Amino acid sequence: MSVRDLIPWAREESRVPSLFRSGDRDPFLSLHREVNRLFDDVFRGFDGGLPSVGRASAFGGTWPSVEISDNDKEIKVTAEVPGMEEKDIEVLLDDGVLTLRGEKRSETEDKDRQFSERYYGRFERRIPLGYEIEEDRIDARFRNGVLSVTLPKTAKAQSQAKRIEIRS
Repeated sequence: MSVRDLIPWAREESRVPSLFRSGDRDPFLSLHREVNRLFDDVFRGFDGGLPSVGRASAFGGTWPSVEISDNDKEIKVTAEVPGMEEKDIEVLLDDGVLTLRGEKRSETEDKDRQFSERYYGRFERRIPLGYEIEEDRIDARFRNGVLSVTLPKTAKAQSQAKRIEIRS
């Protein structure tokens, strides 16, 4: 048996999809198929469905969104964790890696409407810093669903950056 026998439209020429048939090309049908394929590719990363606010797992392990800014004196990490509280989040620094970890549990029950809903989600983001940090001066703040962590660099880490001359 050849590999060609495994392709369903390879057995009968009349069953070849119109996208592959040279004499039967409809530009609108081809456009429709391509747009469908693009949407399938985009939403494939969401575990088979559109992301919802309550499902941390729907974000494929990239939840929460994190923004990192680095200047001469400090590194600032900002994470968006909507719907979570300060007690649900843990911030760790170990061997030059900042770890943001959290867990969200929610239960909703309405006995009048006979409705209940539960969801649970965990996340962990590990961010390698690449600089020595003054651990006793780290500042973490949480406000309105946004976690901000400021990591001041040591004097040694601040002086390590060197300007490199560019020659023509």
